[in-house]
Amino acid sequence: MSKRFFDADPATGITRYWHFKDNGEYVIETEQRLDVDESNTRQRNMTDKRTAWGDVNKVASIPLSVYYRLKREGIADDPAALKKWLNNSDNRVFRTREGTL
Repeated sequence: MSKRFFDADPATGITRYWHFKDNGEYVIETEQRLDVDESNTRQRNMTDKRTAWGDVNKVASIPLSVYYRLKREGIADDPAALKKWLNNSDNRVFRTREGTL
């Protein structure tokens, strides 16, 4: 299988590649830079942990590639599943606020 560059979007950090299979089929691979860790950590550290949650709070920043994976898995459209996913310590990198949802 050969791999060729297809396109890149610097604004979103998304790069796409064509993969040509030996049987004539092809696959488009999508990659996205996941440099949200530093930005989200900075926002999380700047948030006053003693402030009440209130009605509207930004609690996470999720890259499009991760969001679309969550959509495919049915997590993004299920509020309870999304809360569970965001509360999972493995996904802390996407959180912009401490606490439990």
